[in-house]
Amino acid sequence: MKGKYPFDPVLKRHFIIALGLFLWIFLFLFFTEPLDVGELQFKEKLVFLPIYSLVASAGYLVLLPLQSWLYAYHAKSWKLSSELLMLLAFSLLGLVLVRMVYLFVVIPYEPNPYSLSYFITAIYIPALLVVLPIIAAGRYGLGRYLEKRKEAQKITIAGSGNYEGFRLVWNQLIMITSADNYVEVIYTEDNRVKKHLIRNTLSAVASDLPQLLRVHRSFLINPDQYKYVNSENGKFKITMIHDLQCSVSNTYLPEVKAALNFTTN
Repeated sequence: MKGKYPFDPVLKRHFIIALGLFLWIFLFLFFTEPLDVGELQFKEKLVFLPIYSLVASAGYLVLLPLQSWLYAYHAKSWKLSSELLMLLAFSLLGLVLVRMVYLFVVIPYEPNPYSLSYFITAIYIPALLVVLPIIAAGRYGLGRYLEKRKEAQKITIAGSGNYEGFRLVWNQLIMITSADNYVEVIYTEDNRVKKHLIRNTLSAVASDLPQLLRVHRSFLINPDQYKYVNSENGKFKITMIHDLQCSVSNTYLPEVKAALNFTTN
């Protein structure tokens, strides 16, 4: 349960799941007729069944802050344990909400409603076994779609000859430095700075990836991760995200000034 699980952290896309949940529950209740809805007239179904659907969708949306907290707590990483916890929370909250709708909306004056144990075992759990896989599949599908989009956006920092390269999303890359016969890729993952060695030269990498900016014979940077430039005694340094720094040589200074839009005295 410690491995990563496909997940989309963008909340607005989870409103799509909530909308799909609303429609699915309405159709499920309308055609299968649990919860005594078979005793309702057609017009009554159109009144009461959307309430169940709305309550379930609202329950899903209410849990989104918990989802955001779990995502932040795990350093913007989503695990199978987090997913199972979300589904469990939805199931428990759904039980409370659906039971309330049943007692106070569908049969408010019924002297002998279903007991809680019967309601759970004979009605709620069978319905949940139909609804929950739809939610799980929708959430998983969103996560996989996001992963595929990220994979399509990845760049490859090739290794020389038969040596293995390294793939990452452009926005993960901070800078690349030379390290003898290797280059060291400095990047972020789950909001943490990481490093990866590749057998290649900085010049070869610069040729393969012209969108990188050469600032020194030992440094290539991702200009999108640049924060600011400062100078001391005529020597310039670039500060990147996570406050990582690299030197700027006079050879590359004109290109760096033009690319990063800063001036020198």
